[in-house]
Parts: sequence; C-alpha cells; structure tokens
Amino acid sequence: MSSPHPLSASPWWTPSVHADRRPILVARNRIEAAVRGYLATEAFLLVDPPGLQRSPGNEAHLHAFGTQMIGNDGVGQAMYLHTSPEFSMKKLLAAGETRIASLGHVWRNRERSALHHPEFTLLEWYRAGDSYEPIIADCVALLRLAAVTTGVKALIYKKRRCDPFAQPERLSVVEAFARYAGIDLFASMDGEGVTDGKALARQMAALGMAVPADTSWSYLFSLILTEKVEPHLGLEAITVLDRYPAAEAALARRAPDDRRVSERFELYACGVELANGFGELTDADEQRRRFVAEMDEKQRIYGERYPIDEDFLKALALMPQASGVALGFDRLVMLATAAPRIEAVLWAPVAE
Repeated sequence: MSSPHPLSASPWWTPSVHADRRPILVARNRIEAAVRGYLATEAFLLVDPPGLQRSPGNEAHLHAFGTQMIGNDGVGQAMYLHTSPEFSMKKLLAAGETRIASLGHVWRNRERSALHHPEFTLLEWYRAGDSYEPIIADCVALLRLAAVTTGVKALIYKKRRCDPFAQPERLSVVEAFARYAGIDLFASMDGEGVTDGKALARQMAALGMAVPADTSWSYLFSLILTEKVEPHLGLEAITVLDRYPAAEAALARRAPDDRRVSERFELYACGVELANGFGELTDADEQRRRFVAEMDEKQRIYGERYPIDEDFLKALALMPQASGVALGFDRLVMLATAAPRIEAVLWAPVAE
C-alpha cells in the first residue's frame, strides 16, 4: 500500500497530492545544493560508501535490514544494509584521506514515525586531526545555511521554534538531566563510568517517576532523555548537548578530564535531534570490548547480534585522530520548511 499524503487519503503519487508536496521537495533540492557548496568551500572530498556491508554497525538499539550476497558458486553469505557509512569512511581515513563527507541513503529497521523513516538520507563528515569543536561549528553553519536558503528566520517543528542565528546553548548531558529531570547521573556511575541501573531507578522512584520492569541503566537513561530532557532542547536557540556518559558513546573517545564522560555531542533544534558527533575512538582493543558489550546487550534485549567488522578494527590502527558527525538531512529539511512529518520531505516514501 502506498503511503498517503498526511493531509489526504490519496497516495503521494496522485498528481494533486504531488502538486501540494512539490514546493517542499524543490526546497529540499536547494538545501542539498547549498550543503554541497558548503562542503566544497570547506575542502571536503565527497565520497560514496557502499550500502552493503558485512556488519551494519554494532549499537544495541540500532536495527538493520539483512540480506544475502550470493557468489558465482551459488553460496550465500549474510550481508546488511548499513545504518551509517561510518565504518567505510573511517577506513578511508585510515587510507590517508583527511577531510571527507558522504550524503546518501542509510537504512534502519523498526523505525517509522513522524521523525523516523526506514530509509533516509544521512549527511556524515569527518575532519582528521581536528577536535570536535570545528565539527560542531559545521553543524551550526549548516542549520543557518538551510534557513537562509529557504528564506526563513526560524526553524519550526509543530509549535516549536528555534532561531538558528541566535548564540547556541552548550549543555552537558549531566547538566541537562539535573535541570530538566532532577536526576544526578554521576550518582549512578563510578569514577570509571561504570553504570548502576538500580541506583538510577531509585532516583526515579524518589522523584515519583514510573520505573519500568527493565531497569538496565541504558534503558532508563534513554527513557529519561526522551521524556524529560529532549522536549526542552533547541527551543529559541540551537542546543549542543555535550559530554555524554561514556556508557552511551560506543564509538567516541573519553573526555581527557573525566573518564565518566565522552567526547560525544548531539545537536537539537525545536526539540528534535539533528546530529550526533564524536571525538572518534581509535583504540581497536577498546573498540572491540565496546562492540562486544553492545552486542551482548542486543542479544539480551532483542535475541540477536550482528557480526563485528574485523577489517574496521584493523583499520583503526592506521586511522589518525579525527572527529566526525552524522546529520539527518531529511530532518533538517523538515525544520527549514516547517513540514509536520518526514514523508512530506521525501520525493518517494517507502511503501507501508
């Protein structure tokens, strides 16, 4: 069944529905051209990673589309559509590239809502030799560029507004949890960042919050972030939510001044997460330990696990220090055009 226009019972390909959608889609193309121009000005080399991978990524709560690659001998091997081009792009950094970007499709299963689509466009870029401060500056510049390109003064999602030209707010995750949820995250972890779900659950109960049956620290963290914190972020000005707990940053290096937190940030506007960036981890042994822990958690919750990309771990030994970020391009278009759902900014939504 074809996906209907949000305001119509007719499919998106009906001429009258398409005519209503077309101005946003044309604006999407203008924003894409502006983004490509920015990348060129900043001397990024645009690369084209393959979508088909032996491992789609090793984060517990990301779900991939699986398939088989059949050889000339008729024998098949398990493959996946990538959830991010990260592994391929870091291999290119190991090969010697220093400033690369990709604008292409990625796939994530179990995700469909006003802000999620099973196939979507991700803008991902890396700066070798840089901290993640220039990457954050890139993100802010791109949000402003999208607004200028569409001729708007504010980014809008539903009734929330964000002025991308205002001074961005910089807020650590620990500060955000204390401010908006009354939660002391550091009280539920030790000096090495090892987490205690029961301690976090006790804080929630003391504050009158409902505590679910699954009291794993990661699950409770995500629940509080989604329900209590995110709705307050990126209102009026862009919010840079910084210094994630190390347990929630499987691909980021730890902060040099506090092992409990990592060099990971997310960028918010209108309560919507737009970008997720890191000071990249390059320690292969530590990365393997984190991947195994993530897959153990995935096995516990969902009863499945994905293989680890051994070539990727080998490449980390050659990869320079770098920072990188992934930005949801469709969401950026949504906010720049005040679209209510992600399907409104897709030329051809995936059939339901």
